[in-house]
Amino acid sequence: MAAGDGLVSMTPTSIAHSGTSASINADGGVDFTAVTSLSLNGVFTSEIDNYLIVVRYVNTADVNVNAKYRLAGTDTTGSDYSIQYLIARGTSLLAERQTGNASMLFIPGAIQQRSGVHIHVYGPALAQPTAHRTVSARGYDNAEIADIAGTHSLSTAYDGITFEPSSGNFTGNVHVFGYEE
Repeated sequence: MAAGDGLVSMTPTSIAHSGTSASINADGGVDFTAVTSLSLNGVFTSEIDNYLIVVRYVNTADVNVNAKYRLAGTDTTGSDYSIQYLIARGTSLLAERQTGNASMLFIPGAIQQRSGVHIHVYGPALAQPTAHRTVSARGYDNAEIADIAGTHSLSTAYDGITFEPSSGNFTGNVHVFGYEE
């Protein structure tokens, strides 16, 4: 890698899932169908500090998709996640702060509607607290926009991430990119 080349595709070293199917594509993305859990291993490295995760998906129920960082194939287990979010739905605004969560809200619910999410993750492979920011858009009446900021308070270096809908399953594609410095 040469410095300053832009985004670099971070192909998972392995994946794990519960549900129908998941596979790594030739371009490093992961396609998944009707999964209740999807784990990407080896996508964060000490060579790159910051990441962009792009997700296209549809849920079987109007539920949130949560995420946990992972290390060596094991998800975090503590209640160390905090988030602040703002959701614009129709003409309504919803804002809330949550602390002491066992996972982070990355993707607000969207029943049988194609949705798109950009997740910016700052320093997950560094032994320091990790921050993230999620911006998502989906169809809901006319449209919905969600902006979520959060932290994981432990000073631990992580190499992966797990996505889990709070119930039901979801289908789509996820691709992790590293921001070259």
